[in-house]
Amino acid sequence: MKISKIIIYDEPLVPEIQINKLRKFLQDTFHIDIEIRKNFFVNKEDSIFQEISTTRIFELKKPFSKHIPTELEIQMEKENIDNSQNLEKILYDGFEFQKIISKFIPANENDQRILNLVFTNKLTCTFDESDFRYHARALIGTNPAIISTTGIIEAPAKPKEYYLDLMTNFNNESEEKIKKKYKGKFLEYNDSRLSEVVEGYLLQAIVYYETGEPFCEDKECRLYNSHWQKELLYLQSNRKLCKNHEEIIRKIINQS
Repeated sequence: MKISKIIIYDEPLVPEIQINKLRKFLQDTFHIDIEIRKNFFVNKEDSIFQEISTTRIFELKKPFSKHIPTELEIQMEKENIDNSQNLEKILYDGFEFQKIISKFIPANENDQRILNLVFTNKLTCTFDESDFRYHARALIGTNPAIISTTGIIEAPAKPKEYYLDLMTNFNNESEEKIKKKYKGKFLEYNDSRLSEVVEGYLLQAIVYYETGEPFCEDKECRLYNSHWQKELLYLQSNRKLCKNHEEIIRKIINQS
């Protein structure tokens, strides 16, 4: 295992991830040093908020173009450390966002042997050349790896029936009423199932960094790239790995 230590930056606005439980999960799995730190953006200089503002997405069907932020947008980035209101409506280019985070990792910790995992409630997205539009993402891999708690909720799709009810809402039911109708079938904000789901994304981040291999193709494996909330919830509650990834993780552990 080329990683000798993992540093996890918490997102206190999402306590449901249960950061100490996640630390124990990783320690029990990989038997390496896991350090928990406070939110990555706390006590950072103003320049990081200006740079992050430049990664905002305004054109969903155009490749990334660097945004010139206003003073108000920069101020909003600062304030969003303590307040996530409406943050899910702001989109960020995940790769550009990751580059900026990398610049602010301490030089002595910007090392191949230390994997930095940054939780954020910002909605990270990547541009897909196959359909020429941005898509929300829960995980931006490499080092530092970015796990978007908002992306976990917004990226995998809800049941088809849910969207049909929204589109054919002849009874003028509110969105909240429709959500209640499908309650439990997808993750919501402040969902108690988040911690279990995040375990899977942590495994994906670590395996990707160690091997360079993308998500698993096996739909019964915890490392499968779930496109639907139903898949995500099933796989992460089932907690199973395919034989290939069981062996890969075994080799990673034995190399440490």
